[in-house]
Amino acid sequence: MLRKKVKELKEQRDKAKGEERVVRHTMQSLRAVWMKIGLEKVDTHKGIMVNALLDSGATGLFMDKRFVEKNGFRMERLKRPVKVTNVDGTHNNRGDIMHEVECNVYYKGHKERMRFDVCNLGRTEVILGMPWLVAHNPEIDWEKGEVKLTRCPPWCGKSSEESRKERCKERIRGLEEEKAIS
Repeated sequence: MLRKKVKELKEQRDKAKGEERVVRHTMQSLRAVWMKIGLEKVDTHKGIMVNALLDSGATGLFMDKRFVEKNGFRMERLKRPVKVTNVDGTHNNRGDIMHEVECNVYYKGHKERMRFDVCNLGRTEVILGMPWLVAHNPEIDWEKGEVKLTRCPPWCGKSSEESRKERCKERIRGLEEEKAIS
């Protein structure tokens, strides 16, 4: 009896493993989500397009130091350095954060002024971490790597025409619901 049960459990496990492998092989291999954003310098109003990494493990908004220097962004020195900690809890050997950059960020009709901590990111130029993700709560299509900003906070500079149209649609829906209830 016990042998039969063990055999059944092993067969179920093997069957599940086989199904898991099939699922793994049919899914597109997406390891990161990137957004093409516009950055505008607040002092000269000159803009540049850049690929920004969405990173739910990042505790802030970051811009690479070499990218900042190469593109002439004005850095502001922080009153106190910010210690950079790696994922494993060790101190980052590339140094502390000493500066920040303020710029306007554009993405598909959205505009907002943001401050980025400047640090050494390697090949990544810009990281949008948890503060941005929580504030905007974006819709992410993980298969396609597409990002839609449909749940932005009120302070997000979403284009006024787009916001006006959405408010009108909401009012119409509300009136239709009231009419249906009556």
